[in-house]
Amino acid sequence: MKLTARDAAAYFRKPDPNAAGILIYGSDAMRVALKRQEVIKALVGPDGEEEMRLTRMTGAELRKDPAMLGDAIKAQGFFPGPRVAFVEEAGDSVAKAITPALADWADGDAQIIVTAGQLAARSTLRKLFESHPRAYAAGVYDDPPSRDEIEGHLRDAGVANISRDAMDLIGAYARDMPPGDLRQTIEKLGLFKLGDPTEATVADVEACAPQSNEAGLDDLLNAVAELKAAEIGPVLARLYAQGTQPVALCIAAMRHFRQLHTAASDPGGAASGIGRLKPPIFGPRRDRMVRQASGWGRPKLEEALSAITETDLTLRSASTAPDRALVERMFIRLAMLGRRRGS
Repeated sequence: MKLTARDAAAYFRKPDPNAAGILIYGSDAMRVALKRQEVIKALVGPDGEEEMRLTRMTGAELRKDPAMLGDAIKAQGFFPGPRVAFVEEAGDSVAKAITPALADWADGDAQIIVTAGQLAARSTLRKLFESHPRAYAAGVYDDPPSRDEIEGHLRDAGVANISRDAMDLIGAYARDMPPGDLRQTIEKLGLFKLGDPTEATVADVEACAPQSNEAGLDDLLNAVAELKAAEIGPVLARLYAQGTQPVALCIAAMRHFRQLHTAASDPGGAASGIGRLKPPIFGPRRDRMVRQASGWGRPKLEEALSAITETDLTLRSASTAPDRALVERMFIRLAMLGRRRGS
């Protein structure tokens, strides 16, 4: 039976305990692996592998020994409970080995869980599971998780009380983060709030999100926008040590100052303008950008954008000037420009 995307999401969370099995396929190996983990955990519980109720094999191993899967689904272990026979890295080349195992499957046998990469509609492996009366096939696509899926992950992590802004931030992360990073962020949030009945906030979510040079970029852009010229050099040195390139810094500055310009140009004021930005900005960062946009004002922000554009064009030209020096000079000029905003 073929599962739609909506039905698949529900099935991954609560698989049919009486099914013969499921094929999970997709181009993103991490997304497929996360769904497979969810299904297997729901079927055999967290101790299934330790209790030897989970048998693993690869598609390559099954090709060498086609009887391996049939033996695995019939084998009885020492511990009671549901069992799973898991075949990873499968493809159409193992369909012949899986066919007799599915045909011989009976109530009480281990469920057959198979994962594969992207499979075409004519795939023999897909047709095998889609046509079986007690088996399922589900494609996993690159779409970000739905709100229902995110709420399910939060429940699994024990996060029952979360603010609306924090939930919106997790939704924004879900659109940009790799699925593994998102799952880890939610799991860390659950540990962070363990035993704490208070509402999870934006700051809590940000504290649990993966840290990268984005934090350093924010430090740099805030130092420039808040006219702290003395902080620019040390932050730049740290970013360069992390491998950040001058062009990337220029692009980040352009994005930040465009956001400030959009906010400062809004007829309803900077707060209204920041609220219209996509993706949305939340919490303390939102308040900080409102202050920055209000402090600079639209005319000075237009001058700042012109200066950034000039530096960007120079970096991309045949100029022999040192790139790092050009970028540092640009940031210091911006901080100085901001200081003259009252003149």
